[in-house]
Amino acid sequence: MSAVHVPCIDELRTRRGFARAAAGYDATAVLQREIAARMLARLDYVKIQPGVIIDLGCGTGASLAALGERYPQARIVGVDVCEAMLRVNARQRSRLRWLLPFLRGPKRASLLAANARMLPLGTGVAGFVWSNLMLHWLADPLAGLRETHRALETGGLLMFSVFGPDTLKELRACFSDGHEHTLRFIDMHDYGDMLVECGFADPVMDVERLTLTYPSPEALFAELRQSGSTCATPGSRRGLMGRRTWRSVCDAYEKRRVEGRLPVSFEVIHGHAWKAEPRKIADGRAVIRFAAKPNPNHDPGYLAGKGG
Repeated sequence: MSAVHVPCIDELRTRRGFARAAAGYDATAVLQREIAARMLARLDYVKIQPGVIIDLGCGTGASLAALGERYPQARIVGVDVCEAMLRVNARQRSRLRWLLPFLRGPKRASLLAANARMLPLGTGVAGFVWSNLMLHWLADPLAGLRETHRALETGGLLMFSVFGPDTLKELRACFSDGHEHTLRFIDMHDYGDMLVECGFADPVMDVERLTLTYPSPEALFAELRQSGSTCATPGSRRGLMGRRTWRSVCDAYEKRRVEGRLPVSFEVIHGHAWKAEPRKIADGRAVIRFAAKPNPNHDPGYLAGKGG
């Protein structure tokens, strides 16, 4: 596998950003819910009956109910590194249980505060790992994929979505102050390479491009801030942006206005892959499997077919 450039991300700053946004996250996470719905639609073409499902990066738990309805017999574990998000999740599920005591999906899920790169879960415990728009927030996505592979049982499925390099490209082009103002998202092919590196089989990657529009740069920045989507990279600006810099950004963006609205691109990468039979054992020795050839002298079926 060729070397993959992994953006350096300050995970502590990222976690703090999501913690600040947790209380109002659901009001602004329209795009996140839309992408989750598209992921769910893709499950129509996958035949699995997992005993345990891990929602990796579950946030406030928007996908837990849908996964519970689709796989009512599965135990679901919602994992997120941001405890504030999980607290919102827990409060919402408690409210739903009081309002709808017959509801099965959300109340059957358990919550776990953990970093995706170091899951406190046993090896091979899950039949299905679902991850919506989380992996690009990791300082090392490859480590997260390795942990996912470890937690899956042989034959288990990973399905995920992430943002790709063209996400927020209009906004990125409007800055000229030498600082980073958006994450440097990883390419689809690099994610495919990482899946193979981790031992996943038959990775399938595809991309779709969505465009949202906003009335002003202020509206865009407000939504990014309220959803916790901050740029937590070493090259990002720590302090407040100067008035002159902000004015130049707004002027540059105004030139992109179409029919009274400002376009914002989101490149959405979808991927899924299966955990295959291991090719090596723990001490590094390769596993070689041999298929037995039929013996014409001992195979009754072979002999029956021979005679015509």
